[in-house]
Amino acid sequence: MTALVLEMMARGVAIGALAAMAAGFARRQGSSRLAGLLFAFSTIAYAINSSPQLINAIGPLSNVVHFASFGGTGLFWLLIVSVFEDRPVDWRTLSPWIGLTLLGLVGVLTPRPSANAIWIVHNLIEAGFAFHALYVVARSWRGDLVESRRRLRGPFLGVVTVYVLTLSAFEIAESLGVFEPWFRQLGAWSLAAYCVAGAAVFLQARPELFGVANKPQQPLDGLDSGDQIALAKLETLMAEGEVWRREGLTIGALAEAVGVPEHRLRPLINDHLGFRNFAAFVNARRIEAAKVLLRDPDKARLTVAAIAYDLGFGSLGPFNRAFKEATSVTPTEYRRATSQAAPDA
Repeated sequence: MTALVLEMMARGVAIGALAAMAAGFARRQGSSRLAGLLFAFSTIAYAINSSPQLINAIGPLSNVVHFASFGGTGLFWLLIVSVFEDRPVDWRTLSPWIGLTLLGLVGVLTPRPSANAIWIVHNLIEAGFAFHALYVVARSWRGDLVESRRRLRGPFLGVVTVYVLTLSAFEIAESLGVFEPWFRQLGAWSLAAYCVAGAAVFLQARPELFGVANKPQQPLDGLDSGDQIALAKLETLMAEGEVWRREGLTIGALAEAVGVPEHRLRPLINDHLGFRNFAAFVNARRIEAAKVLLRDPDKARLTVAAIAYDLGFGSLGPFNRAFKEATSVTPTEYRRATSQAAPDA
């Protein structure tokens, strides 16, 4: 009985922290608002669904809670890409959640023992998305121009990695028929610690963490002379030198070309040019140049791949994704639409 009371306390702490997190996200603006709300509610469903006592106590609502918990890792992935990569919430970023939810539904409707195999696959896919989310956090670390977000990445990686490993091990073991009484107790307290840490981070985080489009925070004439010179040189390098055409250009290489340390260049680009990450800053120039080439009838024989390589993209895939994020259409669709509109111009 004491163990059960302790477990219920842990789940109560987790649910309370998640409710606070949801309230915090509800007050935010930007792409991560909806992602944060969906993640908080899905994780509350998981906290209830993973306890036989709680799921039995809610009676008819148990089916709704059970269903809502299936795709939680997909919503964790959504939260990561919206917070750390400023990606919008749309059908593409929602697809992991949708897929995991549908697979979970199939697992519920499939009779045992076949259902066990489906749940093992479900858990492995969850682990894959969780680790990909952590890879996203690490991959864009250096190019992050929002200082509060850069400082968050290290602690976030450590806490979430430990939790994901613990949770995945428990769920896969249970799918294989291995269960120990202490699994649920440790899982409940791990969830509580994870949720409290998440609430502390997201409730105290500065607004710029949440994907709100930056605006210049101070006029350029308010900068010291050194920063003004650096911004002028940066503009020259980007506009006249077209340094953005270099494949694999990093903020370190650009800082060296400008003649300032990375830690000075980041806030200059973020605060005064309005970009939250380095890839977006570079790709903005590339996409504008791509539009010119795609509209030019004299370049009609130039393939989209050739344009991508010429503008500094290492392959066609990243170019297509960046172009569609900026324009809502693919480069091919853009070329077709502009060529059809040309006679009427």
